[in-house]
Parts: sequence; C-alpha cells; structure tokens
Amino acid sequence: MNSAAGSAHAPFAKRAPARFSDPAGARAAVSTFDLRRLGADFYANPYPVYNALRDHAPVHRQPDGSYFLSRYADCVAVYKDGVLFSSDKKREFKPKYGDGLLYDHHTTSLVFNDPPLHTRVRRIIAGAFTPRAIADMEQPVTQLVDSLLDRMAAKGEADLIGDLASAVPVEVIGNLLAVPREERGPLRGWSLAILGALEPVLTPEQQERGEQAVAAFLVYLEHLVAHRRAHPGDPDRDMLTRLIVGEGDGERLSEKELLHNIIFILNAGHETTTNLIGNGLHTLLEWPQEKARLIAEPGLIRSAVEEFLRFESSNQLGNRMTTAATEVGGVAMPAGTFITIGIGAANRDPAEFPDADRLDIARAPNRHLAFGSGPHVCAGLNVARLEGRIAIGRFVARFPNYRRAGEPMRGGRARFRGFTSVPVTLG
Repeated sequence: MNSAAGSAHAPFAKRAPARFSDPAGARAAVSTFDLRRLGADFYANPYPVYNALRDHAPVHRQPDGSYFLSRYADCVAVYKDGVLFSSDKKREFKPKYGDGLLYDHHTTSLVFNDPPLHTRVRRIIAGAFTPRAIADMEQPVTQLVDSLLDRMAAKGEADLIGDLASAVPVEVIGNLLAVPREERGPLRGWSLAILGALEPVLTPEQQERGEQAVAAFLVYLEHLVAHRRAHPGDPDRDMLTRLIVGEGDGERLSEKELLHNIIFILNAGHETTTNLIGNGLHTLLEWPQEKARLIAEPGLIRSAVEEFLRFESSNQLGNRMTTAATEVGGVAMPAGTFITIGIGAANRDPAEFPDADRLDIARAPNRHLAFGSGPHVCAGLNVARLEGRIAIGRFVARFPNYRRAGEPMRGGRARFRGFTSVPVTLG
C-alpha cells in the first residue's frame, strides 16, 4: 500500500475548528477575553478566540488596561518601531517577579531589552550564526536525526516530543555552545521552568520552580565559562567562546550579561524548535492530504516548515510598552501602555494570508511573524529552520504511515504552544 493511500485509512487527530459556530459565541468570547483568566478550551485551541477578536475587537482592551493585538498589520507596525514600542520589561516584571533571579534573568536577556544592551548582545550572537556555521551544522544534524529515527524504528512506536522534537535542539544548541553531552540532561527541565514563568499568570509554584532553575543554571554556567576561558575554542564556530571574548573592537559582556544571555540562548534555541517539530508532525496528522502531498513532493519541506511556523506558531505572544502617546489600529494609547502582540492571531489573519485557517505546505508568499519582525527578529531563525526541515522531512520520509497511538498532551501554556507528548505508531 502506498503512503498516500495508507494515510487515508489511518486514524488521525480530529481537526480543531478555527471559528465559533455561532456569532453570539464569538461576541461572548471577545467580551470576556482576558489573558489572566484563560480557560482550558483556549489552551487546547486558541484560534476561534483569535478570529473572534480580529473580527470584533482587533485592538482589545483587557481589564488591566493593556491591549491585545490580533491583526497582522497592527502587529507588524509595533514590531517595526523599536523606539516607540519598547521591549524593556523592567517595569512589567518587577511586580511580577520581585527582586529574585527570574527578574535578573528576564531583564538581562537579549529579547527583553532595548539598545544598547540588545545591540551589543545581538551583534555578538549573530556573528556565530554565519552561513558557514549553519552549513556546517547540516551533516551532524542529519546524522543525529537519523540515529534518533533508527531508535524509533527498533521500537515500532515513538513519542514525537521525547524521542525526536526535544532531542534535536538540545543537541544542536549544546553543540553550538560546546556543552559536554553528559551534562545536557537538566537543560530542558530548567528551560521549561524558566520559560513557564513568562505565562500571563504566575503561580507561586511556577515562580519557585523558575527561581530554582535560574539558580541551578547559573551555578552550572559559572563552571562551564571558567573552563572555556581556560580552554577557548574557535570563536567563529564556538558560540560560547565568541560570547566570552566579545567583538574585535573590545566590546564585551559583563559577567551577569554573559551568564544570563547564555541561559537565554539555550532556552530560546531549544524550546521553540521543539514546538516547531512537534507541532509540524502533529499538524500533518490533522491534514492528511497535506501529509500525502509532502510525502509525494519532499522538495516542499522548506515551504512546509514556514507554513508550520505560521499555522501553529511555537511562540504565540509578544510584548511591548509604549514610550510615548501613540495610536495603534485607530486606538489612542498613552505612554506606558502595555501591549500584547498576538503572534498566533496575526499569523491567521486572512488580510495577509488567504484562506488562513487552511494548512497549505506550498503557501507563497508566507511572511509569518513566528520569528518576530523588526530589530528583534530572532537571531537564530535559520538554525531553527534547518532543524525543522531535517527532523520533519526525514521523519515523514522514513515513516510515511505514522499515526496517533493515544491522546497528545499539550504543554498547557498560552505563550509557548506545543506538546509534552505525542504518542504515535510508525506503521
């Protein structure tokens, strides 16, 4: 039986609706929408709410006075202007985290800062993501993925997250920073705890886990950095060495900036890519015709990865604060207004993406916002694309008849959309 025919008879995940079935339900969802009070239905499938917001309140004022943006054009406008819309989170995070390590970390890392810190750190990091460095990654990533697929084949079943999606980026970023392989075990747990603390509502338990994770991460990195200073690598290929030695003009990071931005790179480099791989393979089960199309035309994997990023964005939310009185989408906002950029909503905006709620692995153009836009566009986007292309493409080619073997488990987070487990049989 060929792969396309096989997938037609195999059970696959029920495709979730993208819109409310009645207008009254849509209006009710908009009137009560509050990121601080989200229900289980939203975590499972936020897209009906996103579509309702875009239709009825595209610049939606939340009870705390902040605004949620769901239109593509509004989100891009905010992303592009790094002066009027600040990424600095000190004012927002102080009441959330207090004076703890989570506050130190998230207000020092690249993503939550404006120039000059953002410019300095980004310039050093970007220098490690040269085309040559990324090209050098392709063969070892392919070998890694093939070894993971061999282990799955031996079992006849797999968890798409534990056996593949989370394993690939941990290895890639670990290699990039030359973290010894035997020391990589705690990285994913630390990352989940630290990034979990970015959710709109922070429980005391989440805060405690996050604080402990930052503390443990810092202790580990102090030893790793000391060892690398004593035994430096090639700064053109070893990102940790490059971060330590800085730029040729003498520009260097302070010890605090160095350690917290290494944590950021390790977290950002593997959590969102885990979600890309897991979301992509799960989405193909919901859209069997597109799965069959990719199997028949493997050259579509590049555009398919972009479509997975758009359709099920790994990172669903971004944040900015106005630095002066302004207007967004026709709504006046004073200085100091907090804004949530609805990345997942913008990426389903039909004004930018025709038939936006349909998966189209050959979609072009596809100017999605999964990596952000403007001065804060993700520095490692081409590494994530490489990992997604190799992991998803080779998995589908090796196991064209894979199908669900149980209920997937979502991560239960609004900001980072992904799974903790997707059990499958391999066919």
